[in-house]
Amino acid sequence: MKRFLVRLLINSLALWLTTLIVAGVSVVSYSPDDTLATVLTYLLVALIFGVVNAVVGNFIRIVAFPIYLLTLGLIALVVNALLLLLVAWISSLIGFGLVVDGFWWGVLGAIVLGLLSWLIGVLLRPLVGRAR
Repeated sequence: MKRFLVRLLINSLALWLTTLIVAGVSVVSYSPDDTLATVLTYLLVALIFGVVNAVVGNFIRIVAFPIYLLTLGLIALVVNALLLLLVAWISSLIGFGLVVDGFWWGVLGAIVLGLLSWLIGVLLRPLVGRAR
């Protein structure tokens, strides 16, 4: 449970930084003037992203394994962009959340989000490891 919460916070922070860096990726809060609502929106979008990545992403990676081998893993950029677009679509169904302006913004957003999530995870690993 602790690992799940840490991952959720890391993904939320990485998503927030991604929206600051990538112009075509943004998060729309249900109450933009309320800081708590904005934070909760980022946490909700990160939760949706984690569920989609765990369920759909892993299924695609298993089924498309030969394509991953043929493209030397470059198809992962397309898959991650499509997963980001899927999260944007799912969050749009509830009326707020992730907004991606197009496929190529999704590719760039997925790259930046992945790199930031990895970097934050590496930086926080010593802190999380000591808390056990």
